[in-house]
Amino acid sequence: MLLEMRVVLDFRRLFFTKNPVGFVRLFCSTPALPQLESSKDADLISELLLQHHNPFHAMESSLQLHGISFTPFLVHQTLLRLKHSSKVALSFFHYVYSQSHPNSTDDTCTTAFNLLIDILCKVRQFDVAWQLIIQMDQKSIKITFTTFYLLIRRLISAGFTRQAIRTFTEMHVFLDEQSEDEVWKSYFCYLLDTLCKYGYVKVATEVFNKEKWRLELNCKVYTILIYGWCKVKNIEMARRFLGEMLDKGIDPNVVSYNVLLNGICRRASLHPDGRFDKVIREAEKVFEEMTERGVEPDVTSYSILLHVYSRAHKPELSLEKLRIMRHTGICPNIVTYTSVIKCLCSCGMLEDAELLLEQMVSNGVTPTSTTYNCFFKEFKGRKDVDGALRLYKKMKQDSLCSPSVCTFNILLGMSLKLGRIGMARDIWDDMKDSGAGPDLDSYTLLIHGFCEKQKWKTACEFFMEMIEKGFLPHKVTFETLYRGLIQSNMLRTWRRLKKRLDEESITFGSEFESYHLKPYRR
Repeated sequence: MLLEMRVVLDFRRLFFTKNPVGFVRLFCSTPALPQLESSKDADLISELLLQHHNPFHAMESSLQLHGISFTPFLVHQTLLRLKHSSKVALSFFHYVYSQSHPNSTDDTCTTAFNLLIDILCKVRQFDVAWQLIIQMDQKSIKITFTTFYLLIRRLISAGFTRQAIRTFTEMHVFLDEQSEDEVWKSYFCYLLDTLCKYGYVKVATEVFNKEKWRLELNCKVYTILIYGWCKVKNIEMARRFLGEMLDKGIDPNVVSYNVLLNGICRRASLHPDGRFDKVIREAEKVFEEMTERGVEPDVTSYSILLHVYSRAHKPELSLEKLRIMRHTGICPNIVTYTSVIKCLCSCGMLEDAELLLEQMVSNGVTPTSTTYNCFFKEFKGRKDVDGALRLYKKMKQDSLCSPSVCTFNILLGMSLKLGRIGMARDIWDDMKDSGAGPDLDSYTLLIHGFCEKQKWKTACEFFMEMIEKGFLPHKVTFETLYRGLIQSNMLRTWRRLKKRLDEESITFGSEFESYHLKPYRR
């Protein structure tokens, strides 16, 4: 079985051999993966696997699926429901394709591989992801740019920028239909954009200067670099690239100016009021420059300014700018409304925020979980459990949007901090039932909460569950649990936990050597 493969493949070596996918959402259309859709069969299968999966005997899960006929849609939807359980997802994937021979010309087979690669790379299982890519190549299953984009994006997010660039440079060997130059021209903006999104703009600029001889320079490429330098608070470099863009005869568009405006506004210190006034003056200059060049500010331009007012806790200015925006004929969107609602909530004006929420819905703008999170954060700050539960119930009843994992984590953290263990368990169950989580932060919150209440047995259970699902705990979580068990004279419990970790072949890195566990290797 693939789970039992012990082939030691150093993923760094694989970047050099042939034979053995943000801020993309702003500037590039992200290579698409299937979205979560309603499927009772997928719900049942994922629930069966999650509840009865035995990490010590992978075959047991496969036996439970015997006799089920899997369509591509069912496979995709089941993998999406297992996105937080990489080991279970890998076991399920291997079972499905061990029962049938994947069609090398079928795009649905490629999509299933892509989904699994994304799940594995999310928990930094890069070795296994590369094994899957090589397996696709050996079985002549079509490898698309999406496959490599998912790997490159996760490598960059993990800090492996050089490996990501090497992957991009060498991936044309797997994309048989395109030459190296075609790959660079078609997909370079994705690499550049992802590097800038995660704060590696110096690396992005280095690659750009080295390879621009073979690129088609356009507004999109320069806008990405302007965004990257704004993200690291270097507005001077951002303006320099805007100047270079103009020198080459490339006209900036509204997105280019919005990126610069965003850099000026969002990265600035706003207190005391003198700094706030300075930021607003610089922002107004950008508005004037846009008008001079015939570029009309759009809803995003105003939303950026509203975000500044929100950060500076200026509710009156926020509401006034919202009125001006409507007067000019620009309809506020979800981002606009959320900025104003966030400002009102943070200033304690919850009633006004609720009225604006109702107005927003009546105008046909559907709130997101981020909008509701503004309220939940204020309730958490006030320690108002009843208010949070009232809004949470209303949120579920209205069905305008589903709570996100961030929503659940806010409620979970509040209930644990206030000692409402029963409420915390209810929130945890709702989160699992909804499929939104739990994620690493959820487990960390829960384990630390139980440790503070000295509920060591429960904390150990969730710690082990987190490990079984493939999440690598933070060092502070490990230390908190270890120290608490030793100080509580529960050495026997610690030994039982250590034994279970050993049984699953979990190994930790050198930073955990003092806890007498084996070296960790993903």
